[in-house]
Amino acid sequence: MDRRYAKNAEVVFSLKYHVVWCSKYRRPVLTADVESKLRQLLTEKAAELGMTIHALDVMPDHVHLFVEADPTFCVAEIVNRLKGFTSRLLRKEFATLRSRLPTLWSRSYFAATVGAVSESVVRRYIENQKGK
Repeated sequence: MDRRYAKNAEVVFSLKYHVVWCSKYRRPVLTADVESKLRQLLTEKAAELGMTIHALDVMPDHVHLFVEADPTFCVAEIVNRLKGFTSRLLRKEFATLRSRLPTLWSRSYFAATVGAVSESVVRRYIENQKGK
């Protein structure tokens, strides 16, 4: 099978997402030890959920994640699981995160799909199916 695709018992898929979320009030709290621990926690949780992290960048006030997930997970579930897990453990370990912020993460996030083919190629493919 082509390496661009993954599979589970029923599905062959390539579901990759670029996800970005911010700290509450865009506070620059994701530095030094917090950043290091966040990277570790995201890697652990993704592995536990069977997800593949292709790229990860932690800025002082936001996180960029390029992740591939099984189709049993919708984007909202991916983000909520990662944000919830990391928030709970980081706030437990770092008292400054509890004293400066009511919650670690803002409620919003950005998500975009990333694929091997462009939207125009998919449209053309579907439109040309009728003639076959």
